[in-house]
Amino acid sequence: MAGGRVELISLTKRFTEVAVDSIDLTISSGEFFSLLGPSGCGKTTTLRLIAGFEQPTAGRILLDDVDVSGVPPHKRNVNTVFQSYALFPFLTVFDNVAFGLRNRRVDKKETARRVNEALDLVHLRPFAKRRPGQLSGGQQQRVALARALVLQPAVLLLDEPLGALDAKLRRSLKVELKALQEQVGITFLYVTHDQEEALTMSDRLAVMRDGKIVQLGVPHEVYEEPADTYVADFLGVSNLMPVDVISRGPGDSCQVKLGEFRLEVEHGGAAVPDRAHAVIRPERVRVEEFGSPGANRIPAMVERLVYLGSSTQVILRLAPGVELQMLLQNDGEHGQLTQGTPVHAFLAPDALRVLAGGVQAADLGEDPADVEAERDALRAS
Repeated sequence: MAGGRVELISLTKRFTEVAVDSIDLTISSGEFFSLLGPSGCGKTTTLRLIAGFEQPTAGRILLDDVDVSGVPPHKRNVNTVFQSYALFPFLTVFDNVAFGLRNRRVDKKETARRVNEALDLVHLRPFAKRRPGQLSGGQQQRVALARALVLQPAVLLLDEPLGALDAKLRRSLKVELKALQEQVGITFLYVTHDQEEALTMSDRLAVMRDGKIVQLGVPHEVYEEPADTYVADFLGVSNLMPVDVISRGPGDSCQVKLGEFRLEVEHGGAAVPDRAHAVIRPERVRVEEFGSPGANRIPAMVERLVYLGSSTQVILRLAPGVELQMLLQNDGEHGQLTQGTPVHAFLAPDALRVLAGGVQAADLGEDPADVEAERDALRAS
């Protein structure tokens, strides 16, 4: 289906405070795009502005190059699926899906054809005569999707539609929802606070904070190359370690000091202040036998193990006192670790990234002169 390009130009919404702060964003036709962030970051307000449920304080909303900023919701070629489903309990599945078409006075034959096609898309045609109360939560969510898709919108807006479902059902519906979007070919704008949902389904995603977009990109890029400590900490599990940058190498590399230990870092060194955070994902941490020689190895002790089925979460306490998480695959190839086992943690240079953000000297209550003197000593050591 052609169309569905969304462009936000300096979009701003103020209530008592600024909820959306001058956002510029372009979503391509047929793209599965996610807005990701914690409660209060502005993602749902952005969706409501695009839907027409809220009016912008400033800026414009373009749908296929047409400014719809002042157009009422029912005249915009978009549709919304809410977390609450909002189905009519006294109507059958068929009649729930047909409701919008009948409201538009589509003839009976065309209505029946489009409703059956929509129910086929979500695999619910055998349930057409049931009422919502006779369906599971996942089936009700599919009815809500069919009701939105049957109107053939250029853009489908989804406001945390899987939030009310149990974890196992959410996992299965994530795969189905992405497959459905690829099948119908329309633009999906998905709002969620669930990082796994955004990473699994999105062609691109935007991480929001305080009404602004702090990073925009494809899931792999945002996960592997977070812009700052906020993105790294919010998107997935990250080990954030306060470090001092003591030298900068070629390209983006640098050398940092964690406690008394030096670490070589391949990414992020060119763009951060002297006091920063090193980040490494749990799946990139390796444990080796205590006493293993080589660079980027720090003595540690196993503090706790949490069995997760396919993997074990290992909590390490590094010699400088920093807690570090790692994931150990339960593939039978690793020796058995126990609480209290001394090990060496290997933090590969290509797995480490130095990021700005987080703790600063003022946050720690330190005197800036003392901090600078400490850095000079580190460089000289």
